[in-house]
Amino acid sequence: MSGSPALADLSRLYQTEFVRSARAVGVLWAVCTLCFAIIQVVVLVQPSWIGTADTRHQGAGPAPPSGTLGLFEVCVESDWPVPDCRGGLSSLSPLPSFQSVAVLVGVSLWAVWTSVLCLCLFRFCSAATVYKICAWLQLTAGFCLALACLLFPDSWDSPEMRALCGDSVGSFSPGSCSVHWAYILAILGVLDAAILATLAFVLANRQDALLPPDAREVTTGLLMSA
Repeated sequence: MSGSPALADLSRLYQTEFVRSARAVGVLWAVCTLCFAIIQVVVLVQPSWIGTADTRHQGAGPAPPSGTLGLFEVCVESDWPVPDCRGGLSSLSPLPSFQSVAVLVGVSLWAVWTSVLCLCLFRFCSAATVYKICAWLQLTAGFCLALACLLFPDSWDSPEMRALCGDSVGSFSPGSCSVHWAYILAILGVLDAAILATLAFVLANRQDALLPPDAREVTTGLLMSA
């Protein structure tokens, strides 16, 4: 019986360190979620999903066009310092060949920014509930972004791609072009969404473990009665 106070103090110390570490990881997760949301905006608006390779033209004919292409815009280099771009996000009309890809990226963008807004719910709801909501939203964002990355190469057989990359272009065949950093960033975003969602589920389970036994019984009873 003499060891009970010491054990209680040790348990209280471990719980305090547990709470501190959970909060630190939660702050890091929130910052990474915000960064992922910003990356999603960049992926959607940048016309750098695919572009021409940096090769020198040899021959007597006219040089082939050089530029980049995104979901909403095609930019071709010209004599001016600024490339000649056609389309844009301001028109809210993606290129005809990439409409489905743009919709999927848009849904992914909506899901991840909704998860960012859900961070405000920490003041009104339990932390475990907020983490679980954000985790499912981030899974949705990652799934839609993964579908967009898979459908994008299948849409390369299009007039816009042929005008920029030559007649040898086809589905999953970029012709004289190559993938650029925006498409690679979208692929990395899929991995980022999976990591953030997994971390959110882990944090939710840790928050459930922090509940006292009486609160767990009440929560369990409410769930069973519902």
